[in-house]
Amino acid sequence: MANHKSSIKRIRQTKAKKLHNRYYAKTVRNAIKKLRATKEKEAAVALYPSITSMLDRLAKKNTIHKNKAANLKSKLAKMINKL
Repeated sequence: MANHKSSIKRIRQTKAKKLHNRYYAKTVRNAIKKLRATKEKEAAVALYPSITSMLDRLAKKNTIHKNKAANLKSKLAKMINKL
């Protein structure tokens, strides 16, 4: 266990940030699954902007890597175009 006050505080902060990041990353993963499950192009096109904005926000806050966000957006756009 940590002995310094600052390291104890850092552990508390890290735990809180981890929970926050896990929640939002899981929310985006569920939204992506929902988009991939749609068979109608109109519904997919309607969902796509909200998912891209979520991915951009997570990348901006370094919850996920910016390249991963870009790759996911690209793959989703290709999938929508195939519908």
